Amino acid sequence: MAKNSYSFFQNRGCKYFPCHKGVEVNCLFCFCPLFGYEDCGGNYELTEKGIKDCSECKLPHREKGYDYIVGFLKRKYHK
Repeated sequence: MAKNSYSFFQNRGCKYFPCHKGVEVNCLFCFCPLFGYEDCGGNYELTEKGIKDCSECKLPHREKGYDYIVGFLKRKYHK
């Protein structure tokens, strides 16, 4: 995957970079557009108050994360 292409970007100047350890972080989806979906396919847990905790999820930052997210949204909205 080409660095800083349409599907990969890193913001090394961000005060939170890197936000996840152990993965080459793709900052394109800094806030995951799938947060509101229970069936997002990511690795999340629910807090005691029922709020998604996605801090261990690397899905949007992986190499194929862009393709997965765009495909997921297309399936949801182009039925």
